[in-house]
Amino acid sequence: MNITIAGTGYIGLVTGACLAEAGHSVTCIDIDQKRIAELRQGIIPIHEPGLDELVIRNATENRLAFDTDLKRHVNQSDALFIAVGTPPLASGKTDLSYVEAVAKSIGKYMEHPCLIVIKSTVPVGTSGNIGKILTRELKLRNAGCRFELASNPEFLREGQAVADFMHPDRIIAGTSSLHAKELMETIYKPFTIHGVKLIHMDIPSAEMTKYAANAMLATRISFMNEIANLCDAVGADIRMVRHGMASDERIGRHFLNPGCGYGGSCFPKDVQSLIQTGLQHGLEMKIAQATEQVNATQRSILVDKLIHLWEGIPGLMNKTVAIWGAAFKPDTDDTREAPSAAMIHRLLDLGVTVRLYDPVVRNITRFFPDRNAVYEANSINDAVLGADALLVVTEWDDFREPDWKRIRELMHGDIVLDGRNMYSPRLLRQEGFLYQGIGIPA
Repeated sequence: MNITIAGTGYIGLVTGACLAEAGHSVTCIDIDQKRIAELRQGIIPIHEPGLDELVIRNATENRLAFDTDLKRHVNQSDALFIAVGTPPLASGKTDLSYVEAVAKSIGKYMEHPCLIVIKSTVPVGTSGNIGKILTRELKLRNAGCRFELASNPEFLREGQAVADFMHPDRIIAGTSSLHAKELMETIYKPFTIHGVKLIHMDIPSAEMTKYAANAMLATRISFMNEIANLCDAVGADIRMVRHGMASDERIGRHFLNPGCGYGGSCFPKDVQSLIQTGLQHGLEMKIAQATEQVNATQRSILVDKLIHLWEGIPGLMNKTVAIWGAAFKPDTDDTREAPSAAMIHRLLDLGVTVRLYDPVVRNITRFFPDRNAVYEANSINDAVLGADALLVVTEWDDFREPDWKRIRELMHGDIVLDGRNMYSPRLLRQEGFLYQGIGIPA
């Protein structure tokens, strides 16, 4: 099929590259001329393992192209995916202006029947509003062409997005007509012939499924963080508790690792959007609200531990703290809503100098008003040089086996606060460190 993807951000680019890999002819559209020029040269704007090879291979084999002109491709497409950003507004609601702008442009240019697939994460009811925008634009031109709508939410994990798309647990297709259903089956036939489940449902249910799934996963994270904090208080070991819980097949083992909070472009935004959707319909989403509140607190848990160890806020003045990890999770360069940012802002407010290292994220200091107080290190050893304490925030593989003897020599202090429970408390204490994890007995 000929498929056009509106948007070359994280979702649009991964979707386009993977559909091209599946054999479709795909064109990705973006109004950012610089980005399109770079993509045509094989320069990938995001860090996502395997994506660069996929883009270059399919572009070379003429299955994947990039353009800035949506008008040129609307009437050459069997299906047109809307995969632009839906960032959160200050109110917590979802900004749909980019989705609506694309829909308006499609309505202006469409002359032939087409399937419009909403890939962007949007609140329940958005697809219906998109249908109204398209209808209005067609009527303004007295154009009588027919269109179909589908909701096709993504469930991609940053850092594993290519694998998730090519080998998904399931594919959700929300449609309102038999024809749209058949078109979705054609698009995803390269996947379903290998046994992937294509689950059909109505459009509002498909939109809700995305939010419900992400909110559930975020809730598990916040729940485990609360349990870990209680373990700290009562002397239990969260590692043993987690093992006992995961052995119950009703619970399973996924998303049971405590830490210093979740971040990224999905969980924070989607939980907030679910809360706002509930309020718009007179419902208070109490569990989602609690999930968000626990996460907001957990993002500063390592700083709280540091203040306690140094016996209050005055103990932090003129100290130097090393941080390993800026991205909200490993294998991505995404720092949106990252716990590291919350920690750094708080440390700077307390008069602390920060030495930060991340294997992928660059120019992180641009996010902080006092750039001179944040040193961007070039290695884990450089980060800890002269540091009074080390906070481990992201579980990069690069951090798993450091030379602790050398780290101890380079550091001025001896505190290691492990926000991802990556290390052996016994080993670090043997090396002379004052070590604390999340929910691990001191």
